[in-house]
Amino acid sequence: MTVHSPTAQHRSVPLRANAPRLAGQWARRAPLLPALVFLIAVTQLPFVATLVISVLRWNALDPTNTGFAGLRNYLAVVTDANLRSSMLNTAVLTVAVVLASLVLGLLLALLLDRRFLGRGVVRTMLIAPFLVVPVAAALLWKHVLYNPEYGLLNGVLTEVWRWFGSDHPPQPDWISGMPKLAVEAALVWQWTPFMMLILLAGLQSRPIEAVEAARIDGANAWQVFRYLTLPHLRRYLELGGLLGSIYIVQNFDAVFTITSGGLGTANLPYTIYQTFYQAHDYGQASAAGVVVVVVSIVIATFALRLVSSLLRNEAS
Repeated sequence: MTVHSPTAQHRSVPLRANAPRLAGQWARRAPLLPALVFLIAVTQLPFVATLVISVLRWNALDPTNTGFAGLRNYLAVVTDANLRSSMLNTAVLTVAVVLASLVLGLLLALLLDRRFLGRGVVRTMLIAPFLVVPVAAALLWKHVLYNPEYGLLNGVLTEVWRWFGSDHPPQPDWISGMPKLAVEAALVWQWTPFMMLILLAGLQSRPIEAVEAARIDGANAWQVFRYLTLPHLRRYLELGGLLGSIYIVQNFDAVFTITSGGLGTANLPYTIYQTFYQAHDYGQASAAGVVVVVVSIVIATFALRLVSSLLRNEAS
């Protein structure tokens, strides 16, 4: 005699009912599996390997001294004078470039938000620096602008001094005289269009009715900007700052190309390059790389939350 449990019967019914739905979900997600496997293989497996190497003693110049190092490589990142200096340079470079790019981007966005003849051409020309390959942009600034013999900046100084009757114009060496500012100027030139695009999108999404009502009530241009435009752009400014920080923290091209990390301009990515390819200390270089990734992930998390809040506000 077979006894059927009512509980078992109730369990089997939902499973049979959910089977078509589960099959449909798998049918929709199955085409994405190859891309997911490829993404994991390309990004996550190398990062796991970097994590493993970061806790090892592994220096190609001393092949006999290998083994498990624990957190000593991470302690070296914090306590080593060169690495501490590079971390400080990274912070200063990031803050200076992001703030300057945001201010200039805001000014350009306010300009392009107005209607004038040739606005499309001006907008295209202002976006162009962001489309230049980073290495090419750094080479452009190093040789075309900064070169003390044939650079554009010294050429302009020569012409200005000739207008005033002087044949001995100043010919400064911009890179050796102000190396950090030279790197920062090149990065600001390239990242200002990015900030401008984000802030221009924010300007074009502000409520026109509120602006018109404020003007009818007698508010001047500064009051409209201070009490309406700037509060509306707050999230867009935060988004531009966060996204810019993610990329500037990881910047390598400008430092490597313009100053080769010399004159006190070495940032953390360049120091990692030196540690890995010149000192051949793979463990310490991997630990420093993990630190950069963790900082980037923290900044990216705030950026994603900010983007989500922006999308929710736009939807509401």
